[in-house]
Amino acid sequence: MSRSVPGGAPDDMGHTTYARVRAGQVNAVQAALEDHTGRLDWPREQIEHYRTARLRALLSHACERSPFHARRLRGLDPSTATVADLASLPMMTKQDAQDEWDSIVTTRDLDRERAERILAEQQWFSYTPSDEQVFSSGGSSGVRGVYVWDWQFYVSAACLAWRIQTREERRAPVRSPSRLAVLAAGIPPHASTPLFDVPTAPGMETVVIPAGAPFDEIVAAVAAARPTHLVGYASVIGRLARVALAGDLQVRPVRVSTNSEPLLDEDRHAIDEAWSATIHNLWGSTEVGVQAVGCGHGEGLHVCEDEVVLERVDASGTPVAADAPAARTLATGLANRTFPFIRYDLGDQVTLLPGTCPCGSAFVRVADIGGRRDDDFRYGTKTVPASAFRYVLGADPRVSEYQVRQTVDGAEIFAVGEPDVARLTSAVAAALRRQGLSDPQVRIEVVDHLQRHHASGKLQRFIALR
Repeated sequence: MSRSVPGGAPDDMGHTTYARVRAGQVNAVQAALEDHTGRLDWPREQIEHYRTARLRALLSHACERSPFHARRLRGLDPSTATVADLASLPMMTKQDAQDEWDSIVTTRDLDRERAERILAEQQWFSYTPSDEQVFSSGGSSGVRGVYVWDWQFYVSAACLAWRIQTREERRAPVRSPSRLAVLAAGIPPHASTPLFDVPTAPGMETVVIPAGAPFDEIVAAVAAARPTHLVGYASVIGRLARVALAGDLQVRPVRVSTNSEPLLDEDRHAIDEAWSATIHNLWGSTEVGVQAVGCGHGEGLHVCEDEVVLERVDASGTPVAADAPAARTLATGLANRTFPFIRYDLGDQVTLLPGTCPCGSAFVRVADIGGRRDDDFRYGTKTVPASAFRYVLGADPRVSEYQVRQTVDGAEIFAVGEPDVARLTSAVAAALRRQGLSDPQVRIEVVDHLQRHHASGKLQRFIALR
């Protein structure tokens, strides 16, 4: 049974239709979890054999159905391709994915224009007549993306997200009744809510709590939910743990799953001190799905090698040795046949961990993903998370990229694209008022490009007052 806190799904026919189709898809996830939990015990040879077969099937499909990938894969024989052969292909960037959308998508009844129309018209999460879901995200890079998940890709992503937890639930069942609080975007068009609102134990109830809501509302909603399990953005759960340590939140989750942001040591320690709960950290993306998940027994995250190929490469895209530093990480998602991502630049840097995990899994491990957490903006006693801006700016189809600079009483935003400045200004101001700012002053300037770091080329997305 799933429900949303106030501000969640509207009670209308669209929601009813979505809920009916989603129930069938969640049932498919539950059935597929049997196979996925079994994979966790595979030896290396079986993992690699299965991954190679999946890779060849993906490349064959992409060559046949996607003009973009057919050009990239010219000269490569999909029937004999190996992971090592991927190095001969050019990298795929986020800009490629958005500029070449119509030549990448492999289904004939969906193009970028229709995808944008679905996003604009839907009142709640929805499915196309072919059971696809369309999502949009500004992401940590701030470059807006539109993505399509087909039925099987969602099933795969959900299984990867939850199979380790499901195995642990079977080994050591949690007290009944079990309740899952999902701290996610909470509203369309972000994929986090459908992905994480999945029960992992029989009879589990779930409640979705928008992570972008004012924090006192989040605390109240979590307290009311009395969750045995928590899943959500790492910084939000870390902050909840500190509230619990202060005695202002009386909940006792036994299992915590963090995602979407780096899990900093300070948050991990707070979670452990507050609840002594098993922590499953997850690294994923809307493009590729779930890339790696922590088992709760050993250091780092287990790469989902059966459904994704990760390549650590230098600046030119050439793979580097396991013990060498890498400039970036490329991912090939093996499950998404409708919108394939092949050698896609994730923008993250990962470090391989040596040795065998205490859990006994043969899946390769990477260290917890570091990176930079977006700075919170503090206005006196009020704290505004970066997500308050992302949920507005990242979902606007006419904003391709943005940068937010904090001002004394609001924010100055530089936007690339052709937004309705008045409407967007009003929406951002409303989001800041929901965070407790009484009279936020917001100014938006449309620019041709954003100034990046002169040496690294990286863009500082959120710039706080110091």
